Amino acid sequence: MVRVRPPLPPFTEADARAKVQAAEDAWNTRDPERVALAYTPDSVWRNRDRFVTGRPAIVAFLTEKWAREQDYALRKELWSYTADRIAVRFQYEWHDGAGAFWRSYGNELWEFADNGLMRRREASINDVPITEADRRIHGPRPVEEHGVGFPLA
Repeated sequence: MVRVRPPLPPFTEADARAKVQAAEDAWNTRDPERVALAYTPDSVWRNRDRFVTGRPAIVAFLTEKWAREQDYALRKELWSYTADRIAVRFQYEWHDGAGAFWRSYGNELWEFADNGLMRRREASINDVPITEADRRIHGPRPVEEHGVGFPLA
């Protein structure tokens, strides 16, 4: 059975914004199995310096990531889009096992199959140490803040 995940390409601006919000919402669940369903079975990723191919590898990668990046909370924002591609910028905050807090800044390039599943994801990410008091992202974004931009610094 081929999964379909609307909205489907070709994207309008509203479609692209909906894809970005859906991705943010899913990633904030920190549920690797749920997140992996948004990708084609043979999806190809580059995440920082790691290369991952296929849903089982995506699940393993995300399981490891969220064990290391504790209390992870994410915000994504649409940067640009075409018929089957979306670019986003994002920030997320987390702490490590030693209790150090981090804000991670990044950009992602997404490419979608005709069925609306993501077949390629490339992420460039940089981590900045912060204090717990500097943290400004706490849990999933409230519905009333969907689509609202966030400051760079």
